[in-house]
Amino acid sequence: MNKELSNAIMLFQKEKGISEELLCEKICNAVAVAARKEFGVKEGIFCEIDKKDYELKIYMRKTVVDEVFDDAIEILVEDAQGYKHGAIVGDIIDIPLQIANLGRIAAQTVKHTVRQGVREIEHEQVLQQFQQKNREIVTAKVTNVDPVTGDATVEISKSETLLPKKEQIPGEKLNVGDFIKIYIVDVKSTEKGPKIMISRNHTGLVKRLFEQEVPEIYDGSVEIKSVSREAGSRTKIAVYSKDENVDAIGSCIGPRGARVNTIIEMLGGEKIDIVKYSEDPKEYIGAALAPAEIVSVEILDESARSCRVTVPEAQLSLAIGNKGQNARLAARLTGWKIDIKPLYGDYQSMIQL
Repeated sequence: MNKELSNAIMLFQKEKGISEELLCEKICNAVAVAARKEFGVKEGIFCEIDKKDYELKIYMRKTVVDEVFDDAIEILVEDAQGYKHGAIVGDIIDIPLQIANLGRIAAQTVKHTVRQGVREIEHEQVLQQFQQKNREIVTAKVTNVDPVTGDATVEISKSETLLPKKEQIPGEKLNVGDFIKIYIVDVKSTEKGPKIMISRNHTGLVKRLFEQEVPEIYDGSVEIKSVSREAGSRTKIAVYSKDENVDAIGSCIGPRGARVNTIIEMLGGEKIDIVKYSEDPKEYIGAALAPAEIVSVEILDESARSCRVTVPEAQLSLAIGNKGQNARLAARLTGWKIDIKPLYGDYQSMIQL
């Protein structure tokens, strides 16, 4: 039995990455619980594993007394001396119990409790592992794609979790074996185990990718002020540097566009507009509507954060964008309601939220 126990512990250590100490603790707790049920007591029975030869020991701990009131935890002096020579009142006696005396039901209880304990350890390990990576990006391997729902199962550090279709980049086709960047949105502990919420279309993914690829953002000399995104199509990101000698936009683009192109490739070709943040709302709004050229920005209501932007007539469609996308992303990026009108010609109010 010692060899079987030793092999089982080594197997769990190797396959599950669970420490010997935790495994021994769970096994001892399981055996003690089963023994208490078998002997009909609520306390007083303990178990330990000798780490040298993996011998499992069960014992009933009793206090030596002159008169027994609870024979589950107390023992008379004369009886105690049969286990410990010279025992006196007040001594604690550990009475060995034979494992072979545990019945079939007790053995099943031990198995069930150990399995449950191992699951709890695994869940706790997964929870701690992902909590350290919460709101960060990780590399995941696609292990399965449901042909009906499109949901993908991905493996992150030997743990599998679900990437729902709605959290994938629209139009993106994932294949088994692909390595992709994933943003961990949240990590929660539930009754069924850890719940890991991951995404490919979250704005946090773009932000973390820029932090990863642009050293100036990582060291703090360039700051990301805001990100607005329509995953799979276009992203706008506003950056700023307090250091006049640092080109915030140029840092993000990189030599010959190397940095931003790397991010675009990771996002499956998604277009990215990098604009300069400004404390001046007029200047910031004008920059946010890039690549369109702006004639003027008029603040209509500062408290309601609404404005009117005038653009050359030839730039109107570019400022608004396909189905209003450019104006919509600019509004989200700046937090302003943007009303776009041409410099000449008929004008119809178009508030982009």
